Amino acid sequence: MHNCKILGIDPGTTVMGLGLIEVLSGKASLIAMSTIDFKDCKTHYEKLSKIFIHVTEVIDAYQPQELAIEAPFFGKNVQSMLKLGRAQGVAIAVAISKGLNVTEYPPLKIKMAITGNGAASKEQVAGMLARFLNINDDRMNVKLDATDALAAAYCHYLQLSVPVTKAVHYKSWKDFVNRNSGRVEKTQ
Repeated sequence: MHNCKILGIDPGTTVMGLGLIEVLSGKASLIAMSTIDFKDCKTHYEKLSKIFIHVTEVIDAYQPQELAIEAPFFGKNVQSMLKLGRAQGVAIAVAISKGLNVTEYPPLKIKMAITGNGAASKEQVAGMLARFLNINDDRMNVKLDATDALAAAYCHYLQLSVPVTKAVHYKSWKDFVNRNSGRVEKTQ
């Protein structure tokens, strides 16, 4: 795995979470996590503007190379989903304009990667992240939207850590032995 900074975002229209980790020599550590609160915004467009400005500032300040963003899950309220998609789209557009690689993860995959349980609570996810990243209680005293964003970043770190292998197909054991002579020990 290459050294990099990963920005995680948990998109929201009430609160948006951001979490940033740095990967050095294959080990991840926390840089920062925060939230953007939209309670002072009078319109959805003010929220989108606030997302644009804040995500731009974070990217400019920390220079991450990767963005891991939680995919919106399907909901019953179409208007809420549309607004959430717009919020996510603004964050993605900023990241793309700044040259970041963007990867989207479903909430289930993030929870599975962090806890091994797709039905884990936000508190369980936060607890595991505190252990993985050696974060003390004072730094974990944040809104769960921030730890959800951190979870997206950490999930991406785990995905980048998995070596990509090309599938090799063999016709027989003899074919395997012929193509892997240095890995096979002959016995008598």
